[in-house]
Amino acid sequence: MANQHYLNHYEGAYMSLMRGLTELDLQGPYIPSDLVLIGDHAFPLAMNSRGQVLMAASLYGHGRIMVLGHEGYLKAFPALVENALTWLRGDGSDNLSVGVHNNVKDVVTNLSTSCFQAEVVGAFSPHMRIGVYVTDAYSVGADHKELVAFMKAGGGVLIAGQAWSWAECYPKDNPLLRFDGNKVCGVAGIYFSKRQGEVENLPVYPKIPSSWMAMVIGKDFEDDLEFLLQGISEFDLLNGVLASEVLVHGPLAFPIGTTEDGHAFLAGAYYGQGRVIVITHEGLLRRETLAPVWNNALYWLDEGRNGVVGVVPDLDDAFNLFRQSGFNCEKTKIRKDLSVFVCTAYSDEHVQEIQEFVAEGGGLLIGGHAWYWAQTHHGQNPMTDFSGNKILNKMGLSLLGKIIGEGSYKAPVPSQAIKDTYHFRHLLHRFAGHVSEGEELTEHEEECLKKLGGDCTNYLHMKAHNCPAYTQVVSTLTSILKKSGMPQVSDSCPVKSPRDHLLLSVGAEVYKVCPDPDALLPHLIKDNPLLPVVYNNRIRINVNTAEGEEWISTGLYLCPGMKTYMAMPAKIVNKGWQIQIGCQTDRLHEAVLKRAPCVHERFPVTSEMMQVWNLWGGLLYLVAPPKTEVKDTQVVVQMAVPAPYYKSGVTTAADWSLLRSAPSPWAELEFDNIILTVPSDVVRNLERPDELASLWNDMMRGIADLAAIPHKFPRKERFVTDVQISHGWMHAGYPIMAHKCTAAELVSVAHIRSVGLWGPIHELGHNQQRACWEFPPNTTECTCNLWSVYVHEEVLGSNRAKADPIMAPEKREARAEEYAKEGKKLSSWHVFVALETYMQLQEKFSWDAFKKVFAAYHKISTFPSDNDGKMNLYAETFSQTVGMNLAGFFKAWGWPIETATEEKLCMLPAWTDHPMAQYN
Repeated sequence: MANQHYLNHYEGAYMSLMRGLTELDLQGPYIPSDLVLIGDHAFPLAMNSRGQVLMAASLYGHGRIMVLGHEGYLKAFPALVENALTWLRGDGSDNLSVGVHNNVKDVVTNLSTSCFQAEVVGAFSPHMRIGVYVTDAYSVGADHKELVAFMKAGGGVLIAGQAWSWAECYPKDNPLLRFDGNKVCGVAGIYFSKRQGEVENLPVYPKIPSSWMAMVIGKDFEDDLEFLLQGISEFDLLNGVLASEVLVHGPLAFPIGTTEDGHAFLAGAYYGQGRVIVITHEGLLRRETLAPVWNNALYWLDEGRNGVVGVVPDLDDAFNLFRQSGFNCEKTKIRKDLSVFVCTAYSDEHVQEIQEFVAEGGGLLIGGHAWYWAQTHHGQNPMTDFSGNKILNKMGLSLLGKIIGEGSYKAPVPSQAIKDTYHFRHLLHRFAGHVSEGEELTEHEEECLKKLGGDCTNYLHMKAHNCPAYTQVVSTLTSILKKSGMPQVSDSCPVKSPRDHLLLSVGAEVYKVCPDPDALLPHLIKDNPLLPVVYNNRIRINVNTAEGEEWISTGLYLCPGMKTYMAMPAKIVNKGWQIQIGCQTDRLHEAVLKRAPCVHERFPVTSEMMQVWNLWGGLLYLVAPPKTEVKDTQVVVQMAVPAPYYKSGVTTAADWSLLRSAPSPWAELEFDNIILTVPSDVVRNLERPDELASLWNDMMRGIADLAAIPHKFPRKERFVTDVQISHGWMHAGYPIMAHKCTAAELVSVAHIRSVGLWGPIHELGHNQQRACWEFPPNTTECTCNLWSVYVHEEVLGSNRAKADPIMAPEKREARAEEYAKEGKKLSSWHVFVALETYMQLQEKFSWDAFKKVFAAYHKISTFPSDNDGKMNLYAETFSQTVGMNLAGFFKAWGWPIETATEEKLCMLPAWTDHPMAQYN
């Protein structure tokens, strides 16, 4: 509701300003300036068919401003001016006094029949008791600071003019900062540009005008880059610095330093009357090889004032580097009297002060990365929650969780930068033109589309529904999707092209944030049949979670785009619980996609009544946080599709005879220690889930036995099948992910007993691996196979050679012999070669020895951190467990057994006839 409130605020302002008007005929003698809008508050009032803004309004501090692209409009549109004065004086204000500059005194005549008391003045004075000041853009002069202060305190400003003729007279000056009118309206995020606006008879739209053609860059930045890159040939990001990527998304923001493929680590922007530069690791501010970069940057930010450069106290080395370059530096927090402020991106203590400092003419140099924050703040949104972005977002720059690799990156050529350098806003404009008008994209632009898709996703994560600029981007992307549709991706119709990658990744994100998702849904999901639903389904909760979060299956499914309400018990509200829709939680980064990169959605439980939905639909879960106990409570789901859901000890045979035909496309089978999520097709004919449950219960007990842990797992394992997964044929985790085609094998007693399940048990073995007895990377894909061998032999009664032909005796012997002949190098000791070491131990000492070794490790509290130390501890522990000195055996395998370890074991009888002795 808060988002709608903000939207209504700006839409309400627009309606007030346009009240009673049906058209704005701009085809008269006046040639206006195209206005550039930035920041959170500026919004267009009149936009021509090319997307040029010719009238706009904004807020600043407690006040308001309206900007007309030509001073002639003050005379030509008296009704608009009267509406403007009403809005500009503010809600609830009874001050009807208006100060009108002498140069636009015709306004007074037009107001003679209104309620306003207008007075012609020669210049603005802070002592005037007025509610609104009206002026042209050429008469601000030395009064601009007082006029900004008047607006900031709650006053209204109506300013009109054009800057294109000024720019023709002063071609070497920067109109954004030097043109008089911009010294006032620029502070509020509206600029008169040097571009002429095309005039038309414009209809007055019922809502704030929007167009994909407005997604343009407000300046070419060549002169800025020439200044900033003078004497710079490359950027040194070597020697241990991991920088973030910065998303450059504002109309007056631009990349300065990028990788070869367009990922920016150094960027600048105009904001208000000031400027900002961001470097995406604060450590680079002190780097001497980059001193010329910071010299140029500080001069650019200072704008010739030769003022004080304030540096926050925790940037000592940067402070010293800047002083050595001759700058007048002081260690200080933000102060209004500084010329440039230098800080890091890790504090949000002075966000508004910093933004106002820059808007009113200061320079900001800020350094910091967001990747570490993103990695350590799971579930939080870097775009909105990271401190640096609270400062930078409205300036058109945002720090991302993505990492820039180390390197030495070439500086761009200023004259080629706009043509060759990736810019989010420019490419979005070009892509919108490609979709809407069939404009051809260059090869370089085509290559950048996949990156644009990721950047659109990040941009949309700002969720800045209170920002007209954000809603313009949302509107543009919504129009693109309605025009083009979204690729109907599947295993038989994979997505390969950059264009389709973009549409696929952006579709779900736009669906989440657009004002009318129901109208967009048919353009995103073409085949979305209505499935039968159940109402007011009650889900009983009894959980006692351990270290990790736990998914609680509901047995319910939501169709794509289907919304439902969930009534939550008060005891779990704002306690870290979440609602999840979709079980396929892998995020894909593949060149060829068989599904969207992300198809699940999570909602934090923040109220007793939650509305939830997911574009892609999916099984419905409650996610319990770690170390949480909740007994005998319930959640009510208003409406959902029933799924085939079997739970051992709860679902009866009669229940299952009906449930297995439930309409959800996904099914779940929950046994004592594992939950299998598979396509419903593979369980429709499953008549005896109890037999399957018994077999899986036996296999999971076997896994627990070998690991020397209790039979009841602290958290049930999960297997989820998917059309595509993030890596491998299967991968471990919670849940374990497997390809969809393996689903039938997981639920077939006959297949498991006759063929086995080496791969799935291998992944379950991964989940039992512990760092204290693992030697990565050598054993990462090795020791998990102990469980595959054990379960097949001890539970399924299948010998190891049958479980996997690679375990045949002759193949095992050949691997050991080849390893020995090649010098017993640990670099070759991995996967099945390494497994042979453990198999030789098992054949000598039995599985019972492994169980005792794992049990012994449960009691050890401190472990070495390096592989050598851990291997010596393992040799010692195994030897002590079996009562035999195994130092010689492990040395024969090339292990780095230390003299100290041999001395500890010297009293035990040595195993001298081990299988590797023949190769000594």
